[in-house]
Amino acid sequence: MPTNTPEILAAHRFYLGLELDGSYDAVDGIFLECRGFQRTQEVIEVCEVTAQHWGSQGQSKGRVVRTKLPGNVKSSNLTLRRGMTFSTTFWKWFQQIQDGNWGKQRKDASLVIYDQSSTEMARFNLLRAWPTSYKITDVSARSSEIEVEELEIAYEEFARIK
Repeated sequence: MPTNTPEILAAHRFYLGLELDGSYDAVDGIFLECRGFQRTQEVIEVCEVTAQHWGSQGQSKGRVVRTKLPGNVKSSNLTLRRGMTFSTTFWKWFQQIQDGNWGKQRKDASLVIYDQSSTEMARFNLLRAWPTSYKITDVSARSSEIEVEELEIAYEEFARIK
């Protein structure tokens, strides 16, 4: 459970915490949005012609049979968004990937959904994750909106633990 939860989170029904393996912090980032959390299984369609008799006339020219089989499993990238903070954890992680140390920077991570009282409601473990993009929204000194930090993460597998 995260300690020192920012006061802004009290206005929201839930929030997401991202925990990176090997980190010294209990939660490396707190986010209010997550997009693209999807895992799909491709469909392989096999078409065969059988030698059986079919139809009312007993035709023996063969019948086309289509079978659908499960194929490769594919994970979409996650896009996490939050208000800009002083933390540079995700920028440093992205920078290390960019500098060519990506083999050492693929990390296992947990995406945790907390309710307003900071109680863990769900946990997803992401295996061999790494940041593919880091973005900050357009900046305007005249705007009253907060700056938003966006991180896109690729991962190979995920499992729902809770």
